[in-house]
Amino acid sequence: MAIANKKVAAHSFLQGMYSDGYFPDHVVDKGRDTLLRLCLRIEAERPANVAALYVLTQAATEEFNSLEEEFEAAGSEIETIAREIIAEDFWFVASAYGFSGADVEELIATRDW
Repeated sequence: MAIANKKVAAHSFLQGMYSDGYFPDHVVDKGRDTLLRLCLRIEAERPANVAALYVLTQAATEEFNSLEEEFEAAGSEIETIAREIIAEDFWFVASAYGFSGADVEELIATRDW
């Protein structure tokens, strides 16, 4: 299933992590895939309000949490720069689907990075 939202389909997720050699591409790919699955869920479930959106984004955040060990095994970690890049892309997703008033901290409230 392809992303229907043209703005999202054209977006390069986690670009700042891909352009920094500190972050291994094979693990960043998994983070990108998490964000793409989030977009597909939003399109399929069409959350009625921001609270429903938070349920979806926080589940995706849990997937990022599970990547921490893979980053560490590859000599990296989800540190300050990565946190900002990931948070920006979560906000981009919320905004692209009409939730520009979403609180970025609430979008990723379940993070442990």
